[in-house]
Amino acid sequence: MRDERFVFLDEKQLDNEIVRPSLTYWQDAWRRLKKHKLAMIGVVIIIFVILFGVFGPYFTPYSYSDQSNDFRNLPPMLDVFNVDEGVNLYLSSDYNMFLVADNGEMVRKLKIDKRDVINKIYEYSLDAENSDEVVILDFSYNTLKDKQGYDYDYTIEYRGSVYQYSNESKFNKSFPFGTDDLGRDILTRVMYGARISLIIAFVATFVNLFIGVIYGSISGFEGGRVDNVMMRIVDIINSIPLMLYVILLMVWFRNSDGLTNIIIALSSVYWVSMARLVRGQMLSLKEQEFVLAARVIGVPKYKIILRHLIPNAIGPIIVSMTMMIPSAVFTEAFLSFIGLGVSAPQASWGTLANNALSGLTTYPYQLFFPAMAIAITILAFNFLGDGLRDALDPRLRKG
Repeated sequence: MRDERFVFLDEKQLDNEIVRPSLTYWQDAWRRLKKHKLAMIGVVIIIFVILFGVFGPYFTPYSYSDQSNDFRNLPPMLDVFNVDEGVNLYLSSDYNMFLVADNGEMVRKLKIDKRDVINKIYEYSLDAENSDEVVILDFSYNTLKDKQGYDYDYTIEYRGSVYQYSNESKFNKSFPFGTDDLGRDILTRVMYGARISLIIAFVATFVNLFIGVIYGSISGFEGGRVDNVMMRIVDIINSIPLMLYVILLMVWFRNSDGLTNIIIALSSVYWVSMARLVRGQMLSLKEQEFVLAARVIGVPKYKIILRHLIPNAIGPIIVSMTMMIPSAVFTEAFLSFIGLGVSAPQASWGTLANNALSGLTTYPYQLFFPAMAIAITILAFNFLGDGLRDALDPRLRKG
């Protein structure tokens, strides 16, 4: 008698059955990572920052140390006076006059022919060959107001016409991020800063990964007295401030640059958190049946650690490594900001932020761009770390 609780399929129905293909651990992790939108945004930003730092300097005509004393403290946006066809004048915060092309390129700095400090009148030569082509800057008109009611401390006179305020804004095509107090291109220096910051972050992180994984694996797998001694060493290292490490290294390695000191300092300290994480993973994994089976058949301890324990703990290790990179970027920026980083004229994001402090109220863009680079990079790695945590942790799988 046929049991109605079961439905038997014929051969045609079996052929049309859709079977989900089997996926490996990493294929499944990549599938779930792609569903994490913030993580993918972080991946795109990280790739852009790497390309920006590695290949960006090849597309600029300047080096990180090139100085243009005539074009100091120029902002990314120029409020120009369009006084004639092809004649655009920009007045900087330190009262230097510049000739700007129609497309926003800086042409030259105008020479000051006359400076009347008492009457507050400055006279600039527009054309060196024609002495009649002058621009008069008059600070005596300090009560004029524009259409919005803002006071202007000066007027510009050219060929008998008086201009009270700039009538056009142009993007600084010669220096898209502006220049600093020495006339160096901030865009180029931010690119080189990306190189230094990422080199320090990646080198320190991979060194810490190697030391922390090996140290934590041995400590967790051996246990007992060996674990106690090794963890006490970690506690001692972790109790000494990172700043003290850097100061001592700078005194010890007097002939080396700040880049080497920071890499050594980060590599000698940051691995302790990785060691603690790996030790915890080893303590939970070494009691599993597959480890007991490997011990019974006589597999050496180092092979158990390298072939069985570390591969099974690779998910948390990768997530922790991803989180260590933004921490290293921020630490490098902080050390460079307080003067313990790379030496001049090299540029890192922290050094650029430090150089911008003196003119923060007058030239805020000099701090904005390196600070924005630091913030975007740290956010991108944090987004990627969150996505990797969700993708690699089997307890968080939702399909």
